[in-house]
Amino acid sequence: MVDWSLAASTGALLVRGGPVVDREEAEAAVADLRELTSEAEGHVRELTGLGLDLPLLPAEVVDRPGWVRSAASGLDALTGRALPQAQGGPLGPVLASGAGVQTGLVLAFLASRVLGQYDPFGGPDRRGRLVLVAPNVVAAQRAMDVPGHDFRLWVCLHECTHRLQFTAVTWLRDYFADEVERLIGGLAGRDADGLSDLVGRLPDTIKQIGTGKTGGAGLAELLQSPSERAVFDRLLALSTLLEGHADFVMDAVGPRVVPSVELIRSRFTARRKGGGLIDRVLRSLLGIDAKMRQYEQGAKFTKHVVDAVGMDGFNAVWTSPNTLPTRAEITDPAAWVRRLHG
Repeated sequence: MVDWSLAASTGALLVRGGPVVDREEAEAAVADLRELTSEAEGHVRELTGLGLDLPLLPAEVVDRPGWVRSAASGLDALTGRALPQAQGGPLGPVLASGAGVQTGLVLAFLASRVLGQYDPFGGPDRRGRLVLVAPNVVAAQRAMDVPGHDFRLWVCLHECTHRLQFTAVTWLRDYFADEVERLIGGLAGRDADGLSDLVGRLPDTIKQIGTGKTGGAGLAELLQSPSERAVFDRLLALSTLLEGHADFVMDAVGPRVVPSVELIRSRFTARRKGGGLIDRVLRSLLGIDAKMRQYEQGAKFTKHVVDAVGMDGFNAVWTSPNTLPTRAEITDPAAWVRRLHG
């Protein structure tokens, strides 16, 4: 239960301002991002073979508050199916307001870091929205001291890959929404016995984390029931695939169309690992560091499969939910190749 309108207004109010950019530079960056979207998606389609018959659509270029509002709208659409307001009871509005403020704080923090995003549930018709956050793209390019046009095209390659994943693979959007609904619905539907069991397992779980024998799992993951864990594993494997596939594509296309791609990749990878102590703590708490590992694991999976069976063989991954890699196969791509290709 989240008041998404309050989350959007809170995040938009609290988000930090972007870099100081003169009007001419800002307008040039915005125009470049809009024009590069179609070019980038054409390159991605040529490499992957996905969506060759789809129309080439522009992206929305937004500022940081604009991204907050877009993200809140998409999350509202995604979670609304699993958490209808009718379940709130008499304290529903109070709980939703508190969650809205907390979510707004998180969105405000993320809004200064996100370069772009394809939201399959955003937009006026809730059918998808590709947004590029101009001040963040400019800030990152300046901080890394890389060519502006090259970097903007490189970012567009990544985000356009995400758009193609959801628009060319027609079943993916509904599958993702159904899995999120199962996970959230299961957590929200716990009865008193379920909550009591969770609290009872908390001390041992914390001790397990302290010993370092969790296999990298976090507290929330360790407290899941077996059915919740199964859904979580499927969602984690899917998101790792999507992020890694996009990273692989942007670097595979890059040498042909982005002259400085090696410089950009090396500096961008170093930048992902940077930040002061407070920033690193916040990133860990919000799961951003885990997200960074997804890029690496998913890219390794994609590269291994493409090297083994080619892009057409890799594209078997998009046939149905049953052909998606499992969480175990993400780190053992040879197992996926054996399962799908013998």
